[in-house]
Amino acid sequence: MDSHTIRRLVAPAFLCLLLLAAAPASAADRLLDPINQWLPSSDDATWTYAWTDSTYAPAKTREQYSLSGRDGSSFRLAWTTDGQGNEDGSISSSGSADYRRTDLGLINTNWNGTQPPPQFPILCASATQCGNSVAGVHFMLIWGTRSPVLPEPLLTGTSWSALGGASNDVSSTNRYLGRDRVRVAAFPEGVEAAKIESDVTQAGAIGDPYGSGQRTVWWVYGVGPVKIGFRHADGSVQDAELLTTNLKPLPAPPDTNYLPLNTGGRAVFSWRNSKHLKTPSKQQFSVAQVVNNTARVDVKSISGPIKIAGSYVFATRAGGVTNLATTTRSASKAKFPRLGPRSLPTARRRHLLTPFDLMTYGYNPVLPGYPVVGQSWTSSKSSRDYTAFGVTGTSKVVGVKTIRVRAGRFRALMVQSKLRQPGFPFGTGTRTSWFAPGKGLVKLVFRHGDGSVSTVERLR
Repeated sequence: MDSHTIRRLVAPAFLCLLLLAAAPASAADRLLDPINQWLPSSDDATWTYAWTDSTYAPAKTREQYSLSGRDGSSFRLAWTTDGQGNEDGSISSSGSADYRRTDLGLINTNWNGTQPPPQFPILCASATQCGNSVAGVHFMLIWGTRSPVLPEPLLTGTSWSALGGASNDVSSTNRYLGRDRVRVAAFPEGVEAAKIESDVTQAGAIGDPYGSGQRTVWWVYGVGPVKIGFRHADGSVQDAELLTTNLKPLPAPPDTNYLPLNTGGRAVFSWRNSKHLKTPSKQQFSVAQVVNNTARVDVKSISGPIKIAGSYVFATRAGGVTNLATTTRSASKAKFPRLGPRSLPTARRRHLLTPFDLMTYGYNPVLPGYPVVGQSWTSSKSSRDYTAFGVTGTSKVVGVKTIRVRAGRFRALMVQSKLRQPGFPFGTGTRTSWFAPGKGLVKLVFRHGDGSVSTVERLR
């Protein structure tokens, strides 16, 4: 198979704002860890798989994989079928797959390998110089799902779209179905795995029906994929299983999603301030678009003294949920104190007019990628956030508390932030936010330095 590098993908214009986001240092360090990963890259790592195809390769083929190189967060896995005791009728092949861990998740950047046997369908528009194949375990893994192969953070409700193939002519829609206990030869007693289901579509190739279908992959933290099932649209069935490995399963990060941002998601909030907004403002937020786990959330007013419309852009990455941009138009009968920083002209300073303004005020991330009790993060004076807000402070995950609001009763993650904006009491204070699993923000209380208190409550 010819070597191919990943191509640039064209995305909606709002995604250009991704260039403004930077992962916290702790997240960057995590990308370099060769062991604590969904696909490790430790120096001595080896995997042996067996796979079959019910139509084109019914004899079991064994492939042995090992790490052949690593540079920072990038690494290469090489495989061969030589010396694996394969019988007549099995597939003879060798090759490599290049991966890189990014804040978006694990991506495939390159691959090369033996051409598929002539009995396999041709997965290109032309039979000549075709660089596509699913005749191998990692070829099955990355088919239609190269960027990302697996997203981070991997949280309940995570879904994403991706492209693949030599010409990015294979598309997929993917969803995380939760944790599942699976038995394979390498772990006969069973092991906990993350289950990913993908609907893969290829259009324009000679073998489109074979290039399309539904694939399920079971991932074990600290090991990698341990089982793959691919039901092709032409009726063929591919199965792969991990036979042996020298890696040990590790406890997976928590998959609770405290701030889901999925297309179609909707929330209605009421908020007021004890001094400056005594009549509550009722506002609706809707997730309008999601690409590569970056979401545009639209806001509109329902009732109250603030008339507002606009959008927020959030990126969910391994480093956390980051507010990339805010664009709003408003008219308010309420008069709020001024905010800083003094370094910006008045027209460019932020306003606190919506629950999301209060939630994102100060610095990123809004939430870490995998929040745990006791975790804390601070503002940085060298960041874009400090230029925009001029706020210093520290945020901490306090714990899980029971909270009651109009939308219901929740066991919610409590996050407390100490914020300081010199010279501006309204921009200084203590913010406490509660995030419910699968729901998002349900309550927020901001005790401002001017003595006023802003209270946000989720209605539905």
